[in-house]
Amino acid sequence: MFKSSIGRLRIIGIIEGISFLLLLGIAMPLKYIWQMPLAVRVVGSAHGILFVLFLYALIQVKFDRKWDFVKMSKALIASLLPFGTFIYDKQLKEEQEAIS
Repeated sequence: MFKSSIGRLRIIGIIEGISFLLLLGIAMPLKYIWQMPLAVRVVGSAHGILFVLFLYALIQVKFDRKWDFVKMSKALIASLLPFGTFIYDKQLKEEQEAIS
């Protein structure tokens, strides 16, 4: 899975999606309900790093697979929505299997 740029994007996308859900579902309530801002600082930092890695992997796929603007936009929008990377992963899996 790590051998292809799409495989790397899929893995980073899943991890980034999990970090986003942790940020929204656990860290934010800890900060705003129980006044524990450290949770957002830690999870938010991890999510930020993963998001940058996702963008880097997306750029690699763009050049390796010659993706157009529409495909790039769909992937970027998916990364901004809760559960978006999990839903978009299905399309990435199909494209990865078509290559193999």
